Amino acid sequence: MRKDLNNIQWCPACWGFLTLGAVRSALKELNIPKEDVVIVTWIWCSSKISQYIDGFWTETLHGRSIPYATGIKLTNPKLTVIAMWWDWDGYGIGLGHFLHACRRNTNIVYIVEDNENYALTTWQASPTTPTWIKTKSTPTGNPTTPFDPVSLAKSAWCQFSHSIQDKEIVKLKELIKEAINFDGFAHIDVRQACPSWKRW
Repeated sequence: MRKDLNNIQWCPACWGFLTLGAVRSALKELNIPKEDVVIVTWIWCSSKISQYIDGFWTETLHGRSIPYATGIKLTNPKLTVIAMWWDWDGYGIGLGHFLHACRRNTNIVYIVEDNENYALTTWQASPTTPTWIKTKSTPTGNPTTPFDPVSLAKSAWCQFSHSIQDKEIVKLKELIKEAINFDGFAHIDVRQACPSWKRW
């Protein structure tokens, strides 16, 4: 567990702090002891989330938060396990794990902060970047149609999959509480602003 939980290291004005605040508030309002919480992230942007929540946490490999979170939950089903990711990795490298977790109804919470671009590597197209948006990797415009994460999850029989705007902070907190209390795989796609790189 870490001290100095408010020493934020994201880009200036990153809206990731809204999701962070919603998770913190949800855990507090549900009165879940910090020793019963495990936050699973990966390296880069989403990994900062785990560093700012007072509880157990782990930073894993690219696209591998769901297998790791699943292992933790199977080892100790009493734990509240929350995997937090970004769209570029969660819906890219980790897509296969995401779909199978939906299908298996693994009892974890999966929150994806979807800012529609590879922000940390400074603005490349991600699986959710809108068509014809110009980025560093698509200088003439993104030719690839993005997928809808919620529709994709539901096509894999996910019973709890919702999309919400990050600025709807109270609704986001309540949705996270519902996800924690849901008996099965709970997916939340947080449509997130990115002042540094999302320029559309």
